[in-house]
Amino acid sequence: FVAALARRAEAIRIGDPSDARTQLGPMVSAAQRDKVLRMIAVGVEEGARLVAGGGVPDLPEPLSGGFFVRPTVLADASNDMRVAQEEIFGPVAVVVPFEDEADAVAKANDNRYGLGAGVWTRDLARGHRVADRIAAGMVWVNDHHRLEPSLPWGGIKESGTGRDAGTESFDDFTWIKTVVARTAPDDVDWYGADTPGRLN
Repeated sequence: FVAALARRAEAIRIGDPSDARTQLGPMVSAAQRDKVLRMIAVGVEEGARLVAGGGVPDLPEPLSGGFFVRPTVLADASNDMRVAQEEIFGPVAVVVPFEDEADAVAKANDNRYGLGAGVWTRDLARGHRVADRIAAGMVWVNDHHRLEPSLPWGGIKESGTGRDAGTESFDDFTWIKTVVARTAPDDVDWYGADTPGRLN
């Protein structure tokens, strides 16, 4: 699996994002590119194995001045590594081995984020079962990051910033006010001596 993933990463076409043949464009800034490169280095320092990418691609002018990072695969990682716990926001895949379904779910949930997750399986029933157990705002089965405007989008835990899209988003962009008006003619003295028991 790791070898196949590395081959796929190396085959990604890097280039001008306005070119329809391009599959991966640059980072948004030099600062973000440098942050991604630092995180890759941290992963290797912590013991992950670099099997693809890991640096800046050699591109012709005028692309050579862009903020590009080669698609990177870090294998043999563990869940206690920073690259497995922090959001890198760059073209980096971190491969953490697992023993069985329960171990995979436990590792997927062992972080402070919960925006999106993906499950890949030939068994659709297992896909639904695992998706139900993963703590994330959205889980794809045999796909990833496909968005549809009628579906709510948003995370939980430290990725929890509400919901966009779907009718559920109205709850995040509106608020409800409760007004209670007493219409009975008699007065109410909450603390009076004649008040018959508790009023609430």
